[in-house]
Amino acid sequence: MVSTEGESYRCDDFVVNDTKLGLVQKVREHLQNLENSAFTSDRHRKRKLLENSSMNSKLLKVNGSTTALCATGLRNLGNTCFMNAILQSLSNIQQFCCYFKELPAVELRNGKTAGRRTYHTRSQGDNNVSLVEEFRKTLCALWQGSQTAFSPESLFYVVWKIMPNFRGYQQQDAHEFMRYLLDHLHLELQGGFNGVSRSVILQENSSLTASSKCCINGASTVVTAIFGGILQNEVNCLICGTESRKFDPFLDLSLDIPSQFRNKRTKNQENGPMCTLRDCLRSFTDLEELDETELYMCHKCKKKQKSTKKFWIQKLPKVLCLHLKRFHWTAYLRNKVDTYVEFPLRGLDMKCYLLEPENSGPESCLYDLAAVVVHHGSGVGSGHYTAYAAHEGRWFHFNDSTVTLTDEETVVKAKAYILFYVERQAKSGSDKL
Repeated sequence: MVSTEGESYRCDDFVVNDTKLGLVQKVREHLQNLENSAFTSDRHRKRKLLENSSMNSKLLKVNGSTTALCATGLRNLGNTCFMNAILQSLSNIQQFCCYFKELPAVELRNGKTAGRRTYHTRSQGDNNVSLVEEFRKTLCALWQGSQTAFSPESLFYVVWKIMPNFRGYQQQDAHEFMRYLLDHLHLELQGGFNGVSRSVILQENSSLTASSKCCINGASTVVTAIFGGILQNEVNCLICGTESRKFDPFLDLSLDIPSQFRNKRTKNQENGPMCTLRDCLRSFTDLEELDETELYMCHKCKKKQKSTKKFWIQKLPKVLCLHLKRFHWTAYLRNKVDTYVEFPLRGLDMKCYLLEPENSGPESCLYDLAAVVVHHGSGVGSGHYTAYAAHEGRWFHFNDSTVTLTDEETVVKAKAYILFYVERQAKSGSDKL
């Protein structure tokens, strides 16, 4: 450009041949200030929009009025969706969750800090880790509504320390993790707590009576009191007729999807047979003839013989956890059974599977669904886990950091992997399975 005074200048990073009074430089500075002001204003506006968006995402329309969404997601720390789905499911089993949330903080340090309420951090020694404490802290962070997502890195760190199978960032089996988690919580709860056995604390909890306890690997804890049931395993020798019975405690039941339903159902097969949860339960409890690889050692015949096996449920748990066995080894591969299994939201009746159903009350065998874990994908070492869970009468979908309100129609269409059913307490209308 050429000025009217014949003095040229360039409008970029510097000024050449400016006027004696530096007018061009002043104009440039003024324009720069306007640009900076506009940029700052725009950045502030975007920040406000994000804040409002985050706030609005936590507001729901319920019966025409706006209510706060208190649900908190769990950040994915690197293929940790298997852990997040289980944690969200357990957090919505109220009796189990409330027990941990009401525990006082664990005193992990010694010496000068022994009397203080302290929490585990990564700087502490390996001997001071507490799975119960980190599990408690994680449950306390959920449903308090103060944040959209919580990072369970301290809990994951403890999991790495005490469960070597789950070290690393590869995808893991959610059911396997749940079993390890419950087993280790059970073992740690049997230990001392400020000089008092946690079993004593459990006994003092009036809501968990002695009749509801099921001892697995030692004294009863909240884990066995809530999830513990007992199976009766009957084996009959087909040669001499000798019957053998034994009782096996369980925290969950692993159910096969019957072979006739294992072919994938496509849109063109919707009119075919529908697999139901009742089919899976019947397959689990029906009389079965053991094959040649499972010959029974008959004490009367003094050798292995062909035999039959049957399971009865001798005692039902307060929370019935049902695991659908979707992963099967074939040659060198672990394939997934992608069959849809129909399951009820309310009124799952377990009476017909009981050893002594006549001793059960009319409502004591009915269960209502509390949570569902779903595996999306084709293989156990890949794919993604999410969970559906009911909270105060509403259903939510938990997908790592994202929590969304959903409906019953969406939940019942899910291809369930793990189902959590809670024993019905009050009398109400039901749709029996």
